[in-house]
Amino acid sequence: MKKICITFFAAALLISCGNKDNKGSAAEENKSAAESSKSAATGMTAEQEKGLDLITKSDCLTCHKVADKSTGPAYTEVAKRYAGKPEMVDTLAQKIIKGGSGNWGTVPMIPHPQISEADAKTMVAYILSINQQ
Repeated sequence: MKKICITFFAAALLISCGNKDNKGSAAEENKSAAESSKSAATGMTAEQEKGLDLITKSDCLTCHKVADKSTGPAYTEVAKRYAGKPEMVDTLAQKIIKGGSGNWGTVPMIPHPQISEADAKTMVAYILSINQQ
């Protein structure tokens, strides 16, 4: 009887610990579903949310506001100026990384070399989508 109980508990222990891959997969599916429902609630795509997150974590909001002119132009004005010009994503991404002046007045935009080109493009894509939401 003792051997049967030990065998039973050992088997139960192995079965309960042996299925870790499926649990991680379920956790990833739950995270993905949560992100999808969050996107649906905000009306933004996952890419737009990532752009907003990158902007929030950077120092962009020091000089830019969504709807009001500050030191730099409002994001709504940038979106309006470059509406329907997808070729500007690369140009504006480089402006974020390298800085520049003259497009929106005399105050120069400081360079942000620590931001990757991919992240800068994601940020620009979010900004250009603002008036479409």
